[in-house]
Amino acid sequence: MKTKALSILSIASALVVAGGLSSCGNKQAAPQGQMAPEIAVLTIQPGNTEVSLDYPATIKGKTDIAIRPQVTGFITKVHVDEGQHVHKGQVLFTLDQVQFQAAVDQALASVNSAKSAVSTAEITEQNKRMLLDKNIISEYEWQMAANQLAQAKASLAQANAALVNARKNLAYTTVVSPSEGVVGTIPNREGSLASPSSVEPLTTVSDNSEVYAYFSLTEKDLLSLTDGGNATIAERVKAMPEVELILADGSTYPYKGKVATVSGVIDNSTGAASVRALFNNPSGMLRSGNTGTIAIPRVHENAIIIPQKATFEVQDLRYVFTVNDSNVVKTTPIKVAPGDDGKQYVITSGLNPGDRIVTEGVGTIVRDGMTITPKQ
Repeated sequence: MKTKALSILSIASALVVAGGLSSCGNKQAAPQGQMAPEIAVLTIQPGNTEVSLDYPATIKGKTDIAIRPQVTGFITKVHVDEGQHVHKGQVLFTLDQVQFQAAVDQALASVNSAKSAVSTAEITEQNKRMLLDKNIISEYEWQMAANQLAQAKASLAQANAALVNARKNLAYTTVVSPSEGVVGTIPNREGSLASPSSVEPLTTVSDNSEVYAYFSLTEKDLLSLTDGGNATIAERVKAMPEVELILADGSTYPYKGKVATVSGVIDNSTGAASVRALFNNPSGMLRSGNTGTIAIPRVHENAIIIPQKATFEVQDLRYVFTVNDSNVVKTTPIKVAPGDDGKQYVITSGLNPGDRIVTEGVGTIVRDGMTITPKQ
């Protein structure tokens, strides 16, 4: 009887251990009598989509001309104000003209004096020539008179040159706009000394009828642009679609632009090359110094596209939950193409057409190895 009791006890203990092992091996399985949770899944099918690659940009006018005086003098009048639209040749500043007008008057007096000297020398030379013709004087005396005439004419030419220079300096006291545009900051007002050597210009005139948006492409972007050397950058730039400009307030600029140039030099400090896109600016909405974001559209054909909410990140790596034929969830690493629309990712590796992925409960109720009831 004792032996029989021990055998029954051993069998019962074995059943308890087996039951415990079975429970440990199926931690993610649904409890007995409960169905696996219904989770939305997506069966992947290739499709076409357009995403944008975004790059920070700085706006500059087509021409930004620093206005500097060509002579030194005190500002006597400022004719324009900041932000004012001006035309080519319009007066911007007037400098003190007193000393320059005096220089013109002095140069003019020197010219008149030189003219009188030439007139006197001409009369003397003519008289000497007549006396020479009559053999009354020697040729030496006539030559001296001729030399004096030539010297007087040279002095007149020198005086005329000084007059031109004085008048030009006087004209420089009136500073005019070299082109049509918008006036920038005016740091110096009436009474300030203006000089060509000043670090700060009088102002800046920006032609904003068209603006340039400057942004940078990395070395990797440039290599991708040339498709491994199968095309030149110039060819790819010409074939680029129109780009959009996202303004600082998040709105989209109403006019699309075109990438115009790519710098031929990569900056060693940044590892990037400067790129310039041209935008029309008929209303003057954009000004030099504005910032924004250039959005370059990129079309993906026959691509694997999934919702961003179906992905999660761990240590800078991106994953999805795939579902196998037994409806068991598995963590799967993926890689995505650069650029997105905020809703979807274009997958470059990790998934294939026909795969099923979890699209809800990612990061909350879904765990690796759990069994689910898929719902489309």
